[in-house]
Amino acid sequence: MSIRPSSSAPSSAPLSAPSSALPSAAPPASGRAGAAPGRSRRAGGPAHLSPHALLSPAQMGAADRAAPAAGVPGTRLMAAAGAAVARAIRERWAPAPVRVLCGPGNNGGDGFVAARLLREAGWPVRVALWGGRDALRGDAAWAAEAWSGPVEPAVPGCLDGAGLIVDALLGAGLSRAPDGALEALIHAANAAGAPVCAIDVPTGLDGASGRCPGAAVRADLTVTFCRRKPGHLLLPGRALCGALICAGIGMPDAALDAIVPEAHANHPDLWADAFPWPRSEGHKYRRGHALVVGGGRMLGASRLACLAAARIGAGLVTLAAPPAAWAIQAGALTSVMVEALPPDGALDQALADPRRNALLIGPGLGRAPEGRDQVLALLATGRPCVLDADALSVFAGQPDALLGALHGHCVLTPHEGEFASLFDAAPEVAGGVAAGGASGTGGADGVGGAASAPAESKLQRARAAARRAGAVVVLKGADTVIAAPDGRCVINDNAPPTLATAGTGDVLAGCVTGLLAAGMPAFEAACAAVWLHGLAADQLGWGLLAEDLPGALPGALAVLAGMDRDAEE
Repeated sequence: MSIRPSSSAPSSAPLSAPSSALPSAAPPASGRAGAAPGRSRRAGGPAHLSPHALLSPAQMGAADRAAPAAGVPGTRLMAAAGAAVARAIRERWAPAPVRVLCGPGNNGGDGFVAARLLREAGWPVRVALWGGRDALRGDAAWAAEAWSGPVEPAVPGCLDGAGLIVDALLGAGLSRAPDGALEALIHAANAAGAPVCAIDVPTGLDGASGRCPGAAVRADLTVTFCRRKPGHLLLPGRALCGALICAGIGMPDAALDAIVPEAHANHPDLWADAFPWPRSEGHKYRRGHALVVGGGRMLGASRLACLAAARIGAGLVTLAAPPAAWAIQAGALTSVMVEALPPDGALDQALADPRRNALLIGPGLGRAPEGRDQVLALLATGRPCVLDADALSVFAGQPDALLGALHGHCVLTPHEGEFASLFDAAPEVAGGVAAGGASGTGGADGVGGAASAPAESKLQRARAAARRAGAVVVLKGADTVIAAPDGRCVINDNAPPTLATAGTGDVLAGCVTGLLAAGMPAFEAACAAVWLHGLAADQLGWGLLAEDLPGALPGALAVLAGMDRDAEE
C-alpha cells in the first residue's frame, strides 16, 4: 500500500457564476472564501483536502503513518486497498490465470490481499515474491500470512502462461533505477503479452515526477488510492499507467489535515467561482476589450487568437495589424475589429484606450527587432498581458530583458523549446529540485536507501519559472502545467492528441486573453482556458484543425455551465 491518498474524497464547493464587475487592467484576486489553498469546505464544516489534490509519495507516506493515530489501522487500509484492486480487475476482465508479483513492502501487501480475494472469487491465482518472505514486515507481513497458497520466487519464468499480471512490486516508493533481476522481471512482464494491472503506480515510475530512471512496467490499468500523484498525470507516467482508478480506502480526514498539496489536477472546481459568465445587466465593455497585436506573416495565427478571445468571453476584440496586412485581416474578420498600426509598429495609439484591458502578442508576430519593443510596450502598461510564441522567442539569448519587465498579471504560454530559451539557463529553474521542492521518493517499499534527488520534473520546472518570472507560466504539452508565482500549480489531463496540430496554441493564447479581458485573474484564467481548450478539442474528435476550435468553444462552455447547474442543485 506504500502510498495512500485519502479515502473519502471530499465534496467541493459548488460551482457558481460570480458577480460581474467592470473588467479592469488589474483584476482583483479571487478564490474560495474561507478555505485554504487546496482545500474544499463542506457546508457547516471544516475545510478538507480537495479531491483534485495531487500528493507526493512522501506526503501519502505521512498520511499512512498518521492513520492509526486517527483511528484507522494500517491493516484496514491495506485490506481496503487490496479489495479495490480485486474489484477493479473483476470489473474489467474475465477470469484468467493471474500472476501477482509482490514486492517486499506495503505495495506487495496490497498484492497479497488482492490475490486472496481473486482466488476466493474463483480466479486461478499464483503469487510470486521479489525478495525473501522473511523480509516482510508490519502490514505486509500480515497480508502475506493471510495468503494460504504457495509463494514462488518472482523471476521471469513465473509469468509463463499468465493471462493477467498484477504489478505489486514497488509502487510509488521508487528510490533508484531497477537493475539486475528486478529489471529483467520488468522486461519479462512487458513482453508477456498479458494485460497488466499496476497497484499505486507501475514499477519503475517515480510517482512524484512521472519520470522513469530506468525500466518501467507498462500497465493497462493502474489502481491508486484516495488521491492521485503528479506522476499519474505527467508524462511519460500517464502513458505507462494506462487507465487510472483512484479508489477510496477509508483514510481518515485527520490523517490529511497537515498536508498541503504540491499541485492539483485541473478541474472547474478550482476556478469556476471566478469564471466571468455574462450577466443580464452587462454590456460589451463590461465583458472586456481584448487587444491582439499581430504581425506581417502567418496572418492566420492572430486571427485564430482573436476568434478564440471573442468566443470565450471578451465583449470586444481588436486586432492591431501592420499596414501591409490590414486589408487582408479586415477582409477576413467580421466580428473582430481591425486597425492598422503605423509603419514603425509603434503601439501608442493602439494602447491609448484604457478600456482595452487585456493584451496579447506573439501569434504570427515574427522575429523582427521591433517585436521586442512592442512586447515591452505592452508590459509597461501594467495591464493583463499574454505572451505567446514569437513574443517569447524574440528574447532568446537575452531572457533577462523580458523577465525583468514582467508583472503579476502576465501569462506566458511557452512550449518546451520556448521555455528552454528563457529559463533553462537560470540556475533557480535549471536546478528545479531545489527551487520546486524535492520529489520525496524514498524507500517506502523496502528497496534502496536514501533517495538521491531525481532530475527535475515538468512540475518543478514550471513552478520555478513562474517564481523567477513573477508571472503565470503555462508550460504546454500533452501534460500542460500551469504555475503561479505564489507556488500554485495545476496539471491538465484532458487534452486529446488531436491538439498536436498547427495553430492550436494560438487558439489557447486567445482563450486566456479573452478570460483576462472579462475580468478573470491570471492563474484562474489560464487554468480555465487550458481546460476548455482541451474539452473543445475532445468534442471535435478526429480530424481537428485549429480553425475548428473557436467554433467549438460554445459547446465546451455549455458543458461548464451544466456542471455549474448540477452543483447548485
